[in-house]
Amino acid sequence: MSDLTAPDRTLRTLARALLEPRVIEEKMLTLIRQGRIAKWFSGMGQEAIAVGTTSALEDRDYLLPMHRNLGVWTTRDVDRERLFCQLMGKAGGFTNGRDRTFHFGLPEKNIVGMISHMAAMLPVACGLGQAFRCRDADRVACAFCGDGGTREGDFHEALNLASVWDLPVIFLVENNGYGLSTPTEEAVAPDDIADAAAGYDLPGRVLDGNDLFAVMEAVREARAHALSDGPILLEMKTFRVRGHEEASGTAYVPDDLIAEWKENDPVDRFVGTVTAEGLIEAEEIDSIRTELETEVDELAEWALGQPEVTSTPEAERDALFAPSPEGTSPAPDSDTEEARFIDAIQEGLRQAMQEDEDVIVMGQDVAEYGGVFKVTDGFVDEFGPERVRNTPIIESGAIGAGLGLAVEGLRPVVEMQYADFITCGFNQTVNNLATTHYRWGQPVNVTIRAPFGGGIGAGPFHSQSMEAWFAHTPGLQVVVPATPRDAKGLLQTAIREPNPVLFFEHKKLYRSVRGMVPDEPFSLPLGQARIAREGSDATIVTYGVGVHWALAEAEHQAEANGAELEVVDLRTLVPWDRETVIDSLEKTNRLLVLHEATRTAGFGAELAAELGEAGFQLLDAPVTRVAAADLPVPFAKPLEDEIFSAKARLRPKIEELLRF
Repeated sequence: MSDLTAPDRTLRTLARALLEPRVIEEKMLTLIRQGRIAKWFSGMGQEAIAVGTTSALEDRDYLLPMHRNLGVWTTRDVDRERLFCQLMGKAGGFTNGRDRTFHFGLPEKNIVGMISHMAAMLPVACGLGQAFRCRDADRVACAFCGDGGTREGDFHEALNLASVWDLPVIFLVENNGYGLSTPTEEAVAPDDIADAAAGYDLPGRVLDGNDLFAVMEAVREARAHALSDGPILLEMKTFRVRGHEEASGTAYVPDDLIAEWKENDPVDRFVGTVTAEGLIEAEEIDSIRTELETEVDELAEWALGQPEVTSTPEAERDALFAPSPEGTSPAPDSDTEEARFIDAIQEGLRQAMQEDEDVIVMGQDVAEYGGVFKVTDGFVDEFGPERVRNTPIIESGAIGAGLGLAVEGLRPVVEMQYADFITCGFNQTVNNLATTHYRWGQPVNVTIRAPFGGGIGAGPFHSQSMEAWFAHTPGLQVVVPATPRDAKGLLQTAIREPNPVLFFEHKKLYRSVRGMVPDEPFSLPLGQARIAREGSDATIVTYGVGVHWALAEAEHQAEANGAELEVVDLRTLVPWDRETVIDSLEKTNRLLVLHEATRTAGFGAELAAELGEAGFQLLDAPVTRVAAADLPVPFAKPLEDEIFSAKARLRPKIEELLRF
C-alpha cells in the first residue's frame, strides 16, 4: 500500500486528513440542530476526493475547490482558528464577513475559492495554467466542478481553451448524483461526463471517488499528464448523503440509494482497508478521531464565542479596490506628433508591452490578423505568440482566464471584438472580476478593451453603449476616452491599475479623430475630468463621442447666439470627477448631461441625480438630460441619425436650457 501514498505523507497523516473534515461536518450538523448556526453545505461522503486530490498534488499547485471541499482547506493546513471564524461568520475570518464559507482565496496556500455561479472558476484555472506556461513553471491548476455545473458554458469553454492552448490543468468533476434535487441522469445526457473530454481532444477518466487511494493515484497520474501533455478531465463518482444544504433535507432521495452509498462511505472504506491489511491499528484510528473531536469541539466553541464582524463605511469602501500606483507620468507636450485615435491606442498598448513583459494581450483574432480593427496589427511578430494570443470565441472563458493570469501577477489585456459581445462574459466581469478584491484582497489587474458605440451603420448588435451596466457594478473601473491623447494616457494607466478596468473605445472615433499625442509613454489619472472648452452660460457634461458633439454645438451656439458653453469631458465614469463639474456649475449655473447611450438608467441619470443634489443651490434651471431613444440601435442611417441618436436632440435641448 505504501506506493499508493503521496510523498512525505504517512498513513497516519492520511487518516487524520480524511477524518478531520468528517469530524468538522459532524460538529456543524450538531450546531445546526441546536440552532447555533444557520447554514451548512455538506460534503459528507465525498471527503476522499478533496483529501486525496490535495494530498496527491504538490503544495505549489493551485486548487480551485467548491463549497463541499472542506478537505482541500484542512489538508492544505489552512489556519484553523481563522477557518472556523470564517465558517461561523465571526470576526477573524478570511473575508472579514464579506462572503461566506469557501468563497475566497488564499494565495499563500495556492487556493482560489469559488463564486456561487457554477463552473465559473474553470476558465480561471486556464489563466493560471497559461501563467505557468509563460513562466515555464512546474505547476498545475486543478479546478473542481459538480455534475450539474458541467452543463454550464464555462465548463465547455474552459475545456476547449485548455486543449487548444495545451495548458497544465486538471478538470475534476465530482459526480455526486444530484444537482440540488435534480438527479444527474435527468440533467446530463451521457452516462459518463468524462466522455465530454473526447470532444475537446483531451483524455477523460472515470474513477471511484470514494476510494482515497484510487483518487490519489489518478490525480498523481493526471498531474504528470498535465505537465507533459496538457489538460485532462477526471470524473469522480461519489454521492452526498446529506441535502444540497441542510435546510433542503433529503426527501427527494430514495432511502435505499442513501443506504447503498453509506455502504460505500470513503472514511469507512479507508479504515477497513488499512486495518484489514495491518497497516494501522483500529485503536490508533480511534485515537486520531478522539483527538480530532476534542480539537474541533474546542475550536468550534471558541469561534462561536468570537465577536461579530464589525467595520466602518470607510473600511468597506477602501476594501473595494486595490491601492493604485502612486503618481502618473505625463510626457512633455513638446515631444508630440499628430495621431489618429486608433493609432494612439495602438501605441499605448505597444509601449506598455515593451515596458513590461507581464502584459499579455488576448482575444479573438488579435494575433496574426491584428484584431478586427487592427489595433494589434504586427504585435505577434514583435512580442511573440505567448504574449499575443488568439482565443476561441469564448468571451466568458477569456475574461475568466484573465482573472487567473492576474492572480499569478500577470497583466492581461482582453480584447472584446465588439463591446456588445461582453454580454457573453457578463458573469465573469461583474461577479468574478468585480468582487474578488473586496472579498479576499486579491488585486485583479485585468483590462478589458471594448470597442463600442454607434454611428457606423452596424445595427443593434455592434453599436450598443453599455457603459452604465458596468458603472453600476461596485469593483469595476470604467474609462471612456474622447481624444487620442487621453486614449493613450488612460490606457497605459488602466494597464498599470491593479483593478479590473473596462476601457471603452468608440469605433467611430478610431479613424475620424486626430490629435497631438506624446511620443513617450505617459499616464493620466483616473477620476480626473478635463475642461474641453471654457464657457460661462451653461455646462455640458459628457464623455466619449459626446464630447465631439458638444464641442460642435458649442461652436454653433457661440456663432449663432453668442452663448458660451463649457464642455466637461469626464474621461472616466468610475471614478468620476464631481469636483470639476461642481466648479463648472459655479460659473455657469446651468447643466446639460449628454451621452450616446439610451436614456432610461443611462449614466446620465446618475450624473443628473448626483449633481441635482450636490449642486442644487447653484442651478438656475432644471438639469437637462440628452440621450438616445429607448430603442435598440437601428441599422438604417436615417433611423439611427434622426430617431435614435442623442445628437439629433442636442440643439433644441440646449436652446431650451439657455432660454429658461
